[in-house]
Amino acid sequence: MSIRKRLSPEESRIAALEAARSLLIEAGPQAVTLKAVAARIGRTHANLLHHFGSASGLQKALAGHLAGTICTTIREAVIASRTGLGSPRDVVDLTFDAFDREGGGALASWMLVSGNEDALDPIVEAIHDLVMDTEEFASAESRATTQALVLLALGDALMGGPLAGSLDLPRTAARDTAEAMLCAVVEKRTPAGG
Repeated sequence: MSIRKRLSPEESRIAALEAARSLLIEAGPQAVTLKAVAARIGRTHANLLHHFGSASGLQKALAGHLAGTICTTIREAVIASRTGLGSPRDVVDLTFDAFDREGGGALASWMLVSGNEDALDPIVEAIHDLVMDTEEFASAESRATTQALVLLALGDALMGGPLAGSLDLPRTAARDTAEAMLCAVVEKRTPAGG
């Protein structure tokens, strides 16, 4: 007889979101079901319904969870870059990895295809908050640069490998383009001789 540890509602919710994230990375968005997540964490389907209401609610919560954790990491890279401890490439790599290796691109496309567009709201809001965090990054140029970076990362996650191959470009071509874009913005902001 096994004894399951009693989790607080918040601990149970976080465990479910982490399990959903693992399933997303391992097997893609179609694997993120209430049944699969419940099995992964040793809970019941009813327990997850209580926390998320539906599979769509779980997916929306997962999008918010991913956006929050990823944007926190990207925010730290942006701060490190501004202080000279990091580089624009660090920001680019984290953003591209969020949509590729972390499953953000697959989740976004799955949400769109399944008609659950509002599940993308947490991602859009987290990116907005990231950009608007500081006055310096709230400029129109910064918002446009962020949009371009996110769209490059999303597109690269969805079809970057095949497209780069068909155009006889290195697999890193989109990342290289994004890095050049960010470097140009940083250079433009940096006073001459500073």
